[in-house]
Amino acid sequence: METSSNTTQTSCIGPDHHPGMIRLPIAPRVNHRIRFAPLTEKKEQHIFPAEAVRKVEELVTHGSTTDTVLLYGPGDPLADIDSTLETVQLLQARFPELGIIVRTLGVNGLKHTDKLQKAGIKEIELILNGVDTSIQEKIYAWVRPGFKTLQLAEGVAVLHSEQMKAIQAFKDAGLRVRLITTLYPTVNDDHLVILAKRAAELGADEIVLNPYSPEEGADIVLPAPENEQLDKLVASMNTILPTTKGRPIAIGPLASGGINTMPKPSSARPNVAVVSTNGMDIDLHLGQAPQILVYGPREDGLACLLECRPAPEPGTGSERWDLLASRIQDCFALLTASAGERPKKILSDHNIQVIISNDNIEGTVDALYGGGKKGKGCGKQKQPSV
Repeated sequence: METSSNTTQTSCIGPDHHPGMIRLPIAPRVNHRIRFAPLTEKKEQHIFPAEAVRKVEELVTHGSTTDTVLLYGPGDPLADIDSTLETVQLLQARFPELGIIVRTLGVNGLKHTDKLQKAGIKEIELILNGVDTSIQEKIYAWVRPGFKTLQLAEGVAVLHSEQMKAIQAFKDAGLRVRLITTLYPTVNDDHLVILAKRAAELGADEIVLNPYSPEEGADIVLPAPENEQLDKLVASMNTILPTTKGRPIAIGPLASGGINTMPKPSSARPNVAVVSTNGMDIDLHLGQAPQILVYGPREDGLACLLECRPAPEPGTGSERWDLLASRIQDCFALLTASAGERPKKILSDHNIQVIISNDNIEGTVDALYGGGKKGKGCGKQKQPSV
């Protein structure tokens, strides 16, 4: 899976657009990078369709009032359309009254409009930071419309064409289109009124204008915009197309302050599975694991190593992961340094969330249980043999 160029901070939805919104990071494949994003950052982990439903169920069970779900990053929902449509289908089957919004850069929008409409999507949020390729070349470090990163000029030209076609296609299909635009001082500030005019011509319904926020670790840092500058731009754009002021956000365009994607233990699934070479670190690819360490709470509530179970032998395809799920059916999560998309998806379907980590076991397990007490007799333990 590609690492995302996004980090997660506050929501980039304008004030009170959707006060009951739940944000679900369901898109694994990243198709661009913004020049002003940190070069190295902790990526957000996407969740699979079944996990998305469980997250909504969990929030509703705990009293959250929601009427809308936003499907967004860390990648782009249209870059893996089958997974996105499966998420929509499962959410609608479980919560038929729930409104579902898809946030996208717009690549493949024309191609997938009919699928989105047939799936019941009525609202799209499209990331649009420029309607001129010379401006977009100053904003994007690279663009990958398909599976290959193109030369920047070529990639931006494809992006521009795809975005213009997508807006028109979405509107022709009767979808509401909200543009999410970031003000990058000295880069696109003089271009945003032109953007609003072009967006109005294409039929977009509204714009949310967010101020760029400098981020630690970025090699290119712009000056932070003044509130007065932002207010004037919003006022000018609002005379052309309804425009509201958003909040400062991480500059990765699909970042939006999503929910905590970490799973939680339950009475039916109180334990955590871990793969490791030494019993101390999460340092092994799932496919290479000969055994599974199982951690869980003791009688005193302290999470410790409980036992070691053999992992299924390789060579049986998808059946291997169904068998693994049956062997750890008391676990709500599995910690591994790496895993393929197929085992992650299959385990997710069995209500076991795969978490990619390279940290130590004790600290990560402790965090999953809420950072409880360490206690005696539960320090670093010798890994049991199978």
